[in-house]
Amino acid sequence: IVADIHFDYRLALAAVDSGVQALRINPGNIGSDDNVVKVVEKVRLKGIPIRIGINTGSLPEDILAQSGGHPTAEGMVEGALRHIRILERMDYRNMVISLKSSDVPLMIEAYEALADKVPYALHLGVTEAGLVREGSIKSAIGIGTLLHEGIGDTIRVSLTGDPVEEIKAGQTILSALGLRRFGPTLISCPTCGRTQVHLIDLAQEVEEAISYLTVPIKVAVMGCVVNGPGEAREADFGIAGGKGKGIVFSHGQVLRTVPEDRLVSSLLEEIEKTIAKES
Repeated sequence: IVADIHFDYRLALAAVDSGVQALRINPGNIGSDDNVVKVVEKVRLKGIPIRIGINTGSLPEDILAQSGGHPTAEGMVEGALRHIRILERMDYRNMVISLKSSDVPLMIEAYEALADKVPYALHLGVTEAGLVREGSIKSAIGIGTLLHEGIGDTIRVSLTGDPVEEIKAGQTILSALGLRRFGPTLISCPTCGRTQVHLIDLAQEVEEAISYLTVPIKVAVMGCVVNGPGEAREADFGIAGGKGKGIVFSHGQVLRTVPEDRLVSSLLEEIEKTIAKES
């Protein structure tokens, strides 16, 4: 649990006493150094990290004035360094830093610039990313780019919608980069002139059918038996549709041919048989 505290250091102290694992608070915004000292002494005793968060929408006026009132990557970095220096003066270095923006290129630029200046953990996120579809894409571009560059230690996908969708998007980003696996990964091809099966419905049926699995396997749903197994040879298991029938395959090798209405159930049989054998 991370407590997000603004301005009132007493709430920060109460949150730490209540057992939070991390504290999000900007030391420059909670009054005198005495207030900061009280918070630092409390978190130091319990080994709790402080997350400093900079947002393009809340940069200090003097920093904005340097760039004509518009946020810049340099301004975001300077804003973060001001808070970082306060904690460094108190010899507290258990920090996590975030530089969030709804502007994806600006967010990427800011994190890249800060990563060269400080040794602290970086918390990645595109803030105010929007509704689920657009926000997930923006988050994948911003967070994914930085993670691929080796920048970032924790992430947050911020969506206007069900928080469960934030978790799903974050897991998908990590899985796509090969950093973490969260159960099965589904791959499927776009439809083309060779497709003789209702591929979209079939892929959705498979996605739902394998949702209960926890093993990190790759499952493919392909539109035709001509290219499907070869194109998805990296998949642990897969199916490819034909006219009234299809094939079940594993790593490009055909396991069996079955009627179209048994494709999904046959796929599950092969997956469960292998899992049982390896467990």
